[in-house]
Amino acid sequence: MLLQRLREYAERAAEDLPAEYHRAKVIDRVLRLSEDGRSAELEDRRKPVKLRAEALVEYVPHVQRSGTKVPPYLLVDTAEFVLGVPKESSTDGPSEKARAEAERRHAAYRELALRWADSVPDDPAAAALRTYLTALDVTRPALDGVDHKEMVAVRVGTRWLHALASAQGLWGDVVRKRKGGKDERSGLCLVCGEQGALLGTIPEPVKKGSVPTSGGSNEGQLVSINTAAQGRNGIQQLANTPICHRCGGRAMAALNHLLASPTQRRRFKDFGSLVWWTREAGEDSDLTPVLLDRPDEATIARLIDSLNDEPTPRAVGRVRPDAFYGLTIGLNNARIVVRDWIDVPVPEIKRTLGLWYQQHGVHEGWKRRIRHVPMWQMALACGRWDGERYARDSAPLGLETELMFAALHGGRLPARLLPLLVQRVHADRNIDAPRAALIRLALNRTDHYRKPEMPAALDETDNHPVYLWGRIFAVLEQIQRLAVPGLNTSLRDKYLPTAAAAPSPTMTQLLKNANGHLKRLRRDNAGAGVALETRLNGFLGRMPRGALPQHLNLIGQCDFFMGYHHQRQADFEAAAEAKAAAGGESQSPVPAQPLA
Repeated sequence: MLLQRLREYAERAAEDLPAEYHRAKVIDRVLRLSEDGRSAELEDRRKPVKLRAEALVEYVPHVQRSGTKVPPYLLVDTAEFVLGVPKESSTDGPSEKARAEAERRHAAYRELALRWADSVPDDPAAAALRTYLTALDVTRPALDGVDHKEMVAVRVGTRWLHALASAQGLWGDVVRKRKGGKDERSGLCLVCGEQGALLGTIPEPVKKGSVPTSGGSNEGQLVSINTAAQGRNGIQQLANTPICHRCGGRAMAALNHLLASPTQRRRFKDFGSLVWWTREAGEDSDLTPVLLDRPDEATIARLIDSLNDEPTPRAVGRVRPDAFYGLTIGLNNARIVVRDWIDVPVPEIKRTLGLWYQQHGVHEGWKRRIRHVPMWQMALACGRWDGERYARDSAPLGLETELMFAALHGGRLPARLLPLLVQRVHADRNIDAPRAALIRLALNRTDHYRKPEMPAALDETDNHPVYLWGRIFAVLEQIQRLAVPGLNTSLRDKYLPTAAAAPSPTMTQLLKNANGHLKRLRRDNAGAGVALETRLNGFLGRMPRGALPQHLNLIGQCDFFMGYHHQRQADFEAAAEAKAAAGGESQSPVPAQPLA
């Protein structure tokens, strides 16, 4: 199914894909031949790292090659093949073995290039190349400073030889011969369902560097059976996976094209990539920014609104919705690992993503809005908070990929998330918007949660003792802050972990401490003291005696954190409204907390 969808995309996007068995590569040197082929000059097109964007890039022949007798590419290859430059193996220069290998590779390159030139005898460019490769009285360029790995392309006048239709056609024949295997099998292709010549191995790997990995940047094969233990009945290669040449080549060309696209690919910092496309041509204006983690509020609003779309049965039967395809892959050594594959109608994926935003948005009181947090920021919020920002590389490995999986499938969050997050809140004493969003999302996707939904903002009707305890803790913190200005260690810094884990004994102690703070407030700031004491007593009156448990599990602690966060944001919103009513500019009552 995956290869079928990739091939369909390749057929639809044929104009955007390179020629068969071609790939974009940086050209380091250009071998410019004269029109008669009797002289040549070597143009240096190398660029420093800072100017890499200005490098010369061409779609050139490419196929995976390995072994001790590495075969050449047609017309464009490394300097070792094109110019016979040997590998420098020591300070004394190349070894005899390196010189012999360079001679072998150059001879193989000449043989293949002449095969093309002989196939088009009337082409002046091919005649020039034939003369250059065979004549003895040819002026050849100096090779000083040329490295054996540099990529060299050949040009005659204004014509790139590798871009000629005759060269591209011959290269396709060469690859099919190489990759057809020793038996050159034919049969029914599992991808297109047609009879044809079958591949022995997949001709093109996933391009090096396109899939982030911790084990070094390598090329990777989507289908690879190299040992008897991997194949059915001990059979290696693609004998049990019949794929024709066109399907195998086009599917891999499409995958590499998607992995290089800035609008249809997302690379995860913790290794792996996600690519997506739709059955119909064109990019969806809502899905693209969401999957790239850069949606605006209008896009999010449309996705959330899609949850209420209920097409009539007549409309469903009349309209065939577009399909969404999403592929998440990783790299293990030289093999591609398919981590996730999605094939669903576009309206369904939009509703799934809309649910993600509806279930995690959190109230930001001072800005008086519902904030939706990017996925990368959620993953980072499970890392260590250093007092100003989340520490780089402290987020759990693979969490961003797991969050994307949950968002695309509408499922529960990974089991390790809540324990990690609660542990970090205990250690850092910090609950900001990303952490509150994750907690709310986890509660809303927990089976048998105590109520249908944890809301984005303060729920005045929620009289659950633990939620009320979170609100009480926020009030006690405010009482302390106003009673003892400039205190170095706040109530949250000292008591947040114990308040979450052991609420009943902690509340008893903090209420006793609050009596002294309220006494000072009534003396120094009577209005604030009376208001806060009234609010505190109101919360206590709504909580039955003995209702608060001695200890809380993870879900209970999250209830406490949400009550605390909601109350603080409600207080910030009230302060912002009061500030606006007084004609002042809104400024946050707490220090700004950068998130990245």
